[in-house]
Amino acid sequence: MSEIWKAVIYGIVEGITEWLPVSSTGHMILLEEIMPMKVTQDFWNMFLVVVQLGAILAVVLMFWDRIFPFRFREKEKIDWGIMSLWGKILAACVPAGIVGVLFDDWLEEHLYNFWVVAVMLIAVGILFIYVENRNEGVRPVIRHTDELTYKVVLLIGLFQLAAAVFPGTSRSGATIIGALMIGVSRTVAAEFTFYLAIPVMFGASFLKLLKFGLSFTGEELGILMTGMGVSFVVSVVVIRLLMGYIRKHDFKPFGWYRIVLGGAVLVYFGM
Repeated sequence: MSEIWKAVIYGIVEGITEWLPVSSTGHMILLEEIMPMKVTQDFWNMFLVVVQLGAILAVVLMFWDRIFPFRFREKEKIDWGIMSLWGKILAACVPAGIVGVLFDDWLEEHLYNFWVVAVMLIAVGILFIYVENRNEGVRPVIRHTDELTYKVVLLIGLFQLAAAVFPGTSRSGATIIGALMIGVSRTVAAEFTFYLAIPVMFGASFLKLLKFGLSFTGEELGILMTGMGVSFVVSVVVIRLLMGYIRKHDFKPFGWYRIVLGGAVLVYFGM
């Protein structure tokens, strides 16, 4: 299989798993074990992060009216409600941002392996089921993003920190669980998770590109652009489906999926 076709598959997996609480990085690491790309290790480390930019651009496109604060054609040129939301988004990103900048190389060397991925898939899956069972019949305290306070978003940011440290946790999974535990509705939890991904992944991608040095071969650039393009298209579809799903259903099926997948990974690679 050519590397471009592999990039298509990686883009599909990224576009699906970036937004579902099942760990995109975990799936990409596992896919690399099964279907490795014939590229340098430095390029692979960069691709693993930067391919997510396609998925992030899908969020920017789909939620543009809710995240872009400037209104050039209106009397009020700035939407201060959106500006306030961005303040909360950036505040929630601080814990994971600090750890990412200081310990990125160490975490990549010591924790990015299938053992950690499998354990975290199972552990967070169990936590999803527990939290959803605990919240069954309980009315959420926060049902709109305007009701999020700095205290709440900082707590969500601390949950996001777990995903920055342990691959397989799932950034979206960690933040959604954290939000559900402190009384945020599923819809708001998912939407705020999408917003959090924008500065986190743009920042992480910038650091990876800077470290890689922007010295691409033609094949490497084709692989990266293909992966990003496919992840963008798939993400648009997945985000729409997910937002429709959680209006009527809970996250327990994702918890069971994580447990089954984690167990399968332990058995497969353990053998």
